[in-house]
Amino acid sequence: MTPSRNLGSDGTVRECRPGCAACCIAPSISSLAKPAGVPCRHLTAELRCALFGLPERPACCGGLQPSEEMCGESREQALAYLDALERATAPG
Repeated sequence: MTPSRNLGSDGTVRECRPGCAACCIAPSISSLAKPAGVPCRHLTAELRCALFGLPERPACCGGLQPSEEMCGESREQALAYLDALERATAPG
C-alpha cells in the first residue's frame, strides 16, 4: 500500500503519518455506513486502509488528501480537527 500524499504549503510532498488513521476514525463515511468516531471496518491493525488502491475504496476516501491544516503536527491534532469539522457539518 502506498501512503496518500499531497503537496504542503512549502512545496514539499506530504504523506500520511504512519500510525495515525484519524481520517479513518473521526469522520462519518456515509457510503460505508460508518458513524463518526468509530474506526472504519476496513482499517487494519496496523492502522492502514485495507482498500487502499482498490476500486472498492469509496471515492470520498480516495479524494481526501493529507494537508497541514487537517493533519496538524500529531495524530491527536488530526483527530481533534476532524472531530470538530464533523460536528460543524453534522445535519441538524
